[in-house]
Parts: sequence; structure tokens; C-alpha cells
Amino acid sequence: MCGLFGLLRSPSAAHPGLASRVFTLLGVQAEERGRDSAGVALLSGRASRRPAPPQATRRPDVQVGGCRVVKGLGRFSEVWRPGLGPSLDGAGLALGHTRFATQGGRGRLANASPLLTGRLAGTHNGDVDAAVLRGRFTLPAPAGETDTEALYQALAAAGTAAARLDVLAGTVGRAALAWADRARPDRVHLARAALSPLTVAVDSEHNLWWASNPQWLRVAERETPVEFRTKALLAEGTYLVIQQGTRPQVVSRTRFVPVARPDDLSCQAEIWCGFTPADRARATTPKLQRHRIEAPAQRSAA
Repeated sequence: MCGLFGLLRSPSAAHPGLASRVFTLLGVQAEERGRDSAGVALLSGRASRRPAPPQATRRPDVQVGGCRVVKGLGRFSEVWRPGLGPSLDGAGLALGHTRFATQGGRGRLANASPLLTGRLAGTHNGDVDAAVLRGRFTLPAPAGETDTEALYQALAAAGTAAARLDVLAGTVGRAALAWADRARPDRVHLARAALSPLTVAVDSEHNLWWASNPQWLRVAERETPVEFRTKALLAEGTYLVIQQGTRPQVVSRTRFVPVARPDDLSCQAEIWCGFTPADRARATTPKLQRHRIEAPAQRSAA
């Protein structure tokens, strides 16, 4: 269980400082879904095709082209510092993450997110079978111990939309993802595989937002002047690519059938951590649930 949150900023927004304030407020609320580590990836809009160096995932503050990743052990409110404000204000795209360790130790920075892998900067909520990914795809040796790294190594190597969809459909377990290709810092990739929730919203200034819990967005509306015009929980098996102009546009919307494990169904309390009863009821309606269950014996034979 981890927390995802983020912002794809509208260049025409009249109050860019407000969006930065809301982003940090989401980060504090995301602590309910993980306090082992936290981090942000801030993309300034400068495109870069240069792959991240192998040691980048182990650094607390690293700049690769127009992308700055800052992360650390502990809560988001302990990792975030006021000096990061100018970088956030200048970021057209900001990815945030809070971690509760399900795979990999708590004390290693290499296990903290966002992760820089190839050209990608990515975040993940859930718990997936990394061995299945490593068995199906030829992946480089990992720097850390997390399933997140295997996911993004596979996605970074996927050169086409069809190949990325193959990775998502071949992921076994719980997963919600938000990532950016540093060659296209005006776009965000959002995917919900099995179970792990992801809410997407657009505010009145045409900024695009995402969060693991829609309740965080309601708190932001109560505590700041932001007004969200739309909020929607993604259905399982949804992969979106959204580009920002004067307002966000869906470049690609694809569906796939995600794969869960029998044990994933016993993690409902963790999956819906922090959700209100009404949110949980809406999130578990049949139209939003679309996955198949694969038994461990079947996975071993694959």
C-alpha cells in the first residue's frame, strides 16, 4: 500500500501558486497510505531522451535533464522542505509518492519512489509479482528490492503503446501507476490494474490531478480555494495518456484485463485505507471492478 498524487499543470492557470499549495497538501494527506519514505518528481518541461544513470535511484536529490527527483526516508512532511517551492512552481508535471513497504526494506533509499528508470519517472501503489515480470521480460539487474522497479524496467523497455499494454496486462497483483516519459514532459501516463484505486480530477483552471483517495481532493477543496469540476475513480484495467495544453486532453484511452491473486482479495482494508464508506461503496461497484483471479499454481506454470 502506497499513496499516489500528482499534478499536470495548465500553462494558462491564473493562480499557479495555488496548485503548488494543493500538491503539498495532497502529499501530507497521502501519509495515511505510507510513512516509510516519500518523494516527488518535478518536470520542468525541458524534454530529455537521455536515460537516467544507474545510481540515480539511490540519490536523495538528483537532476536528469529537466526532471528533478527528491526523496527520503520517513513521512512526506519530513521529506518536503520549503526550498523545493521554486522547483515545484516551475514544474509543468509533478509526481508524488508515499511508501508503505510491501517489498524491499524500509531503510534503503533505492527502494523509495519516484523511481528514475531509463527515460521514465514513475510511481506505483500496490504489490505485484516481480518474479513474473522478470520471467516474462528481459530486465536489467535491479538497484533495489521492490516490485516497482521491475514494473518500470519493463515499461521503460516497452517502445510502443502496445508493448506498454502488454506489460500492464502481464502484471500479476495490485497496481495503480502514474509515470512520465522525460522526452514528453507535457504528458502523464495513468494506469489502474487490479484493485489499487486511482482518482483523476480536473479543476476550474484546467489543471489535471490524480490521487489514490478522492477524500484528499475534498479536503483540498475545503482547505484551499481550489474547485474541482470533475472527479472520477478509474475503472480497473484502464490506461490513459493525458497531454496538457490550455486544458488536459486524453491522447489515448486503452482497456485491458488485469490479473489479481487470491490473496489480494484479503487485503481490502489496506486497499481502501482512508476511504469514506461512501467512497468505498462507489469504488467497489461492478462497473468499476474488472479483473480476473490467477491462482499461484497457474502463475508458476506460466
